Amino acid sequence: MFLKYVKIVSALKLEEIILKIAILLIVAYILGSIPNGIWIGKVFFNTDIREHGSGNIGTTNTFRVLGKIPGAMVMVLDILKGTLATLLPILFNINHISPIIFGMCAVIGHTFSVFDHFHGGKAVATSAGMLLALHPFLFVCAFLFELTFTYLTSMVSLASMISFPLITILIFMNHDLQLGIIGVILSIFIIVRHIGNIKRILNGDENLMPFGILYKHMHKN
Repeated sequence: MFLKYVKIVSALKLEEIILKIAILLIVAYILGSIPNGIWIGKVFFNTDIREHGSGNIGTTNTFRVLGKIPGAMVMVLDILKGTLATLLPILFNINHISPIIFGMCAVIGHTFSVFDHFHGGKAVATSAGMLLALHPFLFVCAFLFELTFTYLTSMVSLASMISFPLITILIFMNHDLQLGIIGVILSIFIIVRHIGNIKRILNGDENLMPFGILYKHMHKN
């Protein structure tokens, strides 16, 4: 009788854990889906950034269309939603599944947002937010890579496509196989999401950020 009771309790506890994990995975996806660029543009500037510039809802296009402060706000918020989603299992004491899974749900949400007809950004900032939750030092390295290559090339797109493989190498050097594999997947995914940018770079007509060495060279006269 006692063993039967223990089995019933264990089964109920397992169902409770599975339900909690499922709910938190959905929450992580919804967090990632929040289209900060769209909402900030519409609420504070009466502007839909999807109708201007590159049409992307991320930091770069927000910066280009709305300015530095809105662009910085979108970058921070997109990073934080990846961080918060990744920390969900820790905050709710879930030890049965890797936080990386929750972070990836946020990345998927950012890229295929339920609030934007399953369209979205290019996953750069939200992926960085996941890294911030898992390895703050590597996040700092990734941020410095992005900043350095953006300054050298004046192109956020190219900087992102260079930075992600480099940070993935550092992850493997840190002996984190699981996150390293995710890094490889995200590096490929981000490059695929930037196909249009790659074509413009090869054609010499990629949009430049208004700072950095290449921008100064192109506008020195």
